[in-house]
Amino acid sequence: MVSVGIDVSKGKSTVCLMRPFGEIVAGPMEITHVDSELKTLVKLLKSLSDDVKVVMEATGVYHLPVLTYLKENGIFTAVINPYQMKQYRVQGLRRVKTDKADSMIIAKYGLDNWDELKDFVSSEDKYMELTLLSRQYRHYMRIHVASLQELTHILDYTMPGVKKEFNSWNPENGKDKLSDFVEKYWHYDNIRKKSERQFVESYLNWAKKKGYHRNQNKAAKIYSMAKEGIPTLPKCW
Repeated sequence: MVSVGIDVSKGKSTVCLMRPFGEIVAGPMEITHVDSELKTLVKLLKSLSDDVKVVMEATGVYHLPVLTYLKENGIFTAVINPYQMKQYRVQGLRRVKTDKADSMIIAKYGLDNWDELKDFVSSEDKYMELTLLSRQYRHYMRIHVASLQELTHILDYTMPGVKKEFNSWNPENGKDKLSDFVEKYWHYDNIRKKSERQFVESYLNWAKKKGYHRNQNKAAKIYSMAKEGIPTLPKCW
């Protein structure tokens, strides 16, 4: 038997496949809630010769895209009350909370409670509504990820190296720092027409307005990159 622990967060999940006695079959690994990655997960689960049960916590609406996709593909999926899972966690050793560690704990919970796990069942009306919403969400995620990939590709020509200075889209809070920055400064020419002092001040004001950390050193570094960088795509094209 294989217990699949899924630690769900907004837009992504961490997955761990575990057999009895803590034998790791795969993971912990991170997947994004898009059709291609969920399809790969389902393919992996169906390729196993063992009896497979997926276990996840109820996390507001965040777990719904994964739950719906798994159920559409006939995967046994148990949704556990967060309080029940919390009680299980405190029975074990204290450890630093991470997504990888949590996915392993959830997988172990599945093994320890194998016979008591119940496959998720919903009423037909609610299931149809849930299916529609989940498909819309996955469609949005697919477009969003593709747009980010295209943006970072273009930046290699207009602002080479700058994307390394930003963590892009954060599923936890829905913010996309790189896209927000590029909305204001999309070419090195927009930066180096200012003095360093002017740009640093502008960057700090932008960060404050957007709710990001106001990092003066990063602003100075980006200005230096703009002065030394060589865009291969002109500002007007």
